[in-house]
Amino acid sequence: MEGLAMLKQLIGQLQEFLDLYGSHLPLPSSSSSIFVPSQQLFLSQPLFLHQRRRWCFVDIDDYSVDDCQGLVMAAGKSRSFNMLETLKPPPTKKCRKDRSKGKSSGLSCATEVMEPQIWKDFPEDLLEAVIARLPIATFFRFRSVCWRWNSLLTSQSFLLHYSQVPLASPWFYTITHENVNSGAIYDPALKKWYHPAMSMLPAKMIVLPVASAGGLVCFLDIGHRNFYVCNPLTQSFRELPARSVKVWSRVAVGMTLNGNSTSNGYKILWVGCDGEYEVYDSMKNSWIRPGNMPANIRTPLSLNFRSQAVSIDSMLYFMRTDPEGVVSYDMVSGVWKQYIIPAPVHLTDHTLAECDGRVILVGLLTKNAATCVCIWELQKMTLLWKEVDRMPNIWCLDFYGKRVRMTCLGNKGLLMLALRSRQMNRLVTYHMGSREWLKVPGCIVPRGRKRQWIACGTAFRPSLTAMP
Repeated sequence: MEGLAMLKQLIGQLQEFLDLYGSHLPLPSSSSSIFVPSQQLFLSQPLFLHQRRRWCFVDIDDYSVDDCQGLVMAAGKSRSFNMLETLKPPPTKKCRKDRSKGKSSGLSCATEVMEPQIWKDFPEDLLEAVIARLPIATFFRFRSVCWRWNSLLTSQSFLLHYSQVPLASPWFYTITHENVNSGAIYDPALKKWYHPAMSMLPAKMIVLPVASAGGLVCFLDIGHRNFYVCNPLTQSFRELPARSVKVWSRVAVGMTLNGNSTSNGYKILWVGCDGEYEVYDSMKNSWIRPGNMPANIRTPLSLNFRSQAVSIDSMLYFMRTDPEGVVSYDMVSGVWKQYIIPAPVHLTDHTLAECDGRVILVGLLTKNAATCVCIWELQKMTLLWKEVDRMPNIWCLDFYGKRVRMTCLGNKGLLMLALRSRQMNRLVTYHMGSREWLKVPGCIVPRGRKRQWIACGTAFRPSLTAMP
């Protein structure tokens, strides 16, 4: 047979190879001999595999002639004798059904490894440390897993782990034109809207978010009579006591922390155009009037109520329009200051913001039929506004010839801009640190189809430990 002849030739070549190098090794055992049914061939020397200096003995007693022929052909193609561990057929492509079976079996094995007897002894403090570092939205989904995870908000050890985690990027609490009795929360990281049921707020009264600090949002009813402070995530709530000064006109509101967290308390300041103001101290749970506004600050203040107050440490900054500039108040020392700063020409719908301790101005710059959103930074030495960025021109082309109005929400380096006209309703976020402009998906209430217009709102840092 041709196959046996090729096998004999191969064996002879190997024997010559051994004789050439003069290798003498012990004879292999009987199990290492080569047996061919029609003829017995015994090797006086073992088969030598000169690869990585290892020797192999081949037992082909259990193989057929076709198997041997396959082995010889493989050696002939590579011109070297490469010993295969087993003479396996080449791999064949599995059908999709078989592959899916393999995957499912692998998943089942992985599931079987997580036995309750093992995971029940998982350290509780390590589990809390891991959960404390999850995204806020993921944490609230995990609360529905079991009773123990749902009670983490009341666990002192978990709150301690959570307090050591860096603050998350700001979220936005907004009120829409068509749904003023409930709020909508936007998460910029996941680009997702949430519509929580704020059951703790008065149902028969319209309350608007006016300030925030440390994960808490301050609300003021539309009649400017009552203040409320709550954590939108945990639904913890406090109604502030009545003010000692009855002011029915519109007021500007600012909020600061006494320390790095709400555990040290917070303060809220309201100020009216006629110079009346009061400060609420959460540690005393009362309103106090530190003094009168200095005579060098011209009244009425003509406050720009479209602009929220900006907080930098213990300082609050308010924008005024006549004369144009900024009024500041130090919550610690109780000192008022006034800065006359002319606004850029052709500026409308402008508001203050803050980024890394710098005072920022955001507004619409309109000239002829062209409109663009611009960003300015206050220069401390010259007390002038310097333009640092503006919206991409390709986006501003959509505003050409349209009467655009803008509502700016935000603080702490992140802004949300609500741009609207009769033909347009657009939401955009601007990151002041990276100077990145991003479009925001439309806000649609549950079971609704129409995109909502953002009427007002504020940015807040989501926190599970903030208590009003």
